[in-house]
Amino acid sequence: MSATATAPTRTINVRLPAALYQQLEDLARATERTKSYVTLEALSSYLGTQGWQVQDIEAGLTEAEQGEFASDAEVAAVFARHGA
Repeated sequence: MSATATAPTRTINVRLPAALYQQLEDLARATERTKSYVTLEALSSYLGTQGWQVQDIEAGLTEAEQGEFASDAEVAAVFARHGA
């Protein structure tokens, strides 16, 4: 987990569908962890795997604002490589 015991923390409240809450309780019990621990692990994992998308979009927007676009030949090469 990326958070450490000495890192500052904040509290949030989240409403969960009953079935999801039950899954959380079941997993916490089965792994002998707290619901908070399991939730933090899940959220950290999700943010870690999804965060790259925002970074790539922001980088693409920056390039576009600077006029850095792919040429027609580059676009055609990508489409040809992927069968489009």
